[in-house]
Amino acid sequence: MSKDLQVIGLTKKMLSEAIDKNTYWKNDLAPLPKSKALWLVANNRITDDDYCGVIGYEGDKMISFIFMFPDLLNVKDGTPKKVYWMISWWVHKTYKDTVLGTYIYNEAVNLTGKQILIKSYAENVNTFYEKQPFKVIASRLRHTIFFSLDASMLIGRFNFLKSFKFILDRIDSFVGAIIRFLNRSKLKNNVKTLSYEYVNQLDDDTWKFIKPLCDNDLIYKSKEYVDWQINDSQYLQTPVPDKHPHKSLQTGISNNIYLHNLKIIKEDKIIGFLSYVINYNEFNVKYFLVEDNKNYDLCVDALIENFIKQKTTFIFTDDTELSDNITKRYRTIFTHKVTKKGLAHNETEIDAENFAMLNRDGHFY
Repeated sequence: MSKDLQVIGLTKKMLSEAIDKNTYWKNDLAPLPKSKALWLVANNRITDDDYCGVIGYEGDKMISFIFMFPDLLNVKDGTPKKVYWMISWWVHKTYKDTVLGTYIYNEAVNLTGKQILIKSYAENVNTFYEKQPFKVIASRLRHTIFFSLDASMLIGRFNFLKSFKFILDRIDSFVGAIIRFLNRSKLKNNVKTLSYEYVNQLDDDTWKFIKPLCDNDLIYKSKEYVDWQINDSQYLQTPVPDKHPHKSLQTGISNNIYLHNLKIIKEDKIIGFLSYVINYNEFNVKYFLVEDNKNYDLCVDALIENFIKQKTTFIFTDDTELSDNITKRYRTIFTHKVTKKGLAHNETEIDAENFAMLNRDGHFY
């Protein structure tokens, strides 16, 4: 490898300074969107000397990046414990077959004191993690529920269909419209008694509803933390995307990305809370909370009504109960399921008997 190689541990303080100087947003590829960086440093849970990533440079060219996220682990009858999510691990293709990837990975693990959580990882690094000192702390299904043929996905999987995109788009549009009509007809009477209060920030009543439903989450939830997690400032809209000067390794920039948070209300009482991200055709569920199980179907109906209004084509969630309810009660095309495993470093103590990793834990999409 080049002698001009630098590996830099990126603290919150360093990231704040980089934002002021526009350090990482001058070239074609940025480690993360500036909007995401601004959102991250606004989190009071993260201290100035906490590490948020590790970057590898050859000269002024970024060749590797690990995105980390400091968080607080729930501890029974004790003070929440600092841990770090390892969100992503990227190495430039030129260095794929070198020791750089492993070196920067070990650097990240050591900088965090081996207090590492991984919500899920790509299948191509499965062999790597089998040899590492990590234990499985959660195994769950990731569900992608399709309500149309989704031409872009088909072309992505079968490149030869690219020549037929025009035809596929028309079929996709027709099938999607039929499915929306059938599902809208089904939920029309169900949602008559509901109203939705869309919010940018949690009020005391909403937090009073949310808090007991998150007490057993793997990650400690406070009102300030949930407010921060569902803040729309982390996303950057680019109305003319071709003119935006750089791309980013992390999700957060597009000409159609935004977040909605809402209280689901029946007879002047909150019965559910929903937070979701829209990104092109994707409806990504961040929070889906229901207090009383007798209102579960109604809150799913509320979610589907929002989904239909957004004219998105698929729902993305790690919540199996939610996915099963949708596919049982509504018309869909198909559901893609893949098993995802959550890991913790062997030196990270997890109270798995009292707390569970749920969809909203580590959800920084």
